[in-house]
Amino acid sequence: MPLLQFDTTLSLSAEEKSSFAETVTELYTKEMETTAGHVAVTIREREPADLHLGRAVSGPMLFLDAHIRQGRPFDYKRAFALETFAHVGETFGVPNENLKVVFTEHPGEAMMGVDRVGGEWDGE
Repeated sequence: MPLLQFDTTLSLSAEEKSSFAETVTELYTKEMETTAGHVAVTIREREPADLHLGRAVSGPMLFLDAHIRQGRPFDYKRAFALETFAHVGETFGVPNENLKVVFTEHPGEAMMGVDRVGGEWDGE
């Protein structure tokens, strides 16, 4: 039951946000071997002064705080990050130096909705 939170200096239309959320959800389900119904995405637009990254170059910035269930292999997380970054670079022109992701892993039971409590990831 991941929560993918994007902070960005991009100014996106409602249509662009919806399309981006759909694409990121597809990338997550593909790379993390899961289904889409429980993937939550937030997109928060920020002023340029709100985001800082020491290596950043001129241009828009995008950071991803990915709250995920613990247990996914490093290769899955890395593949999802790289696919997401490639999409953001190609679609919105964000330089690679201005992209950042942090994965925070939680026990399955810490991730829940009204009708569901997450279980442990078993790799199947």
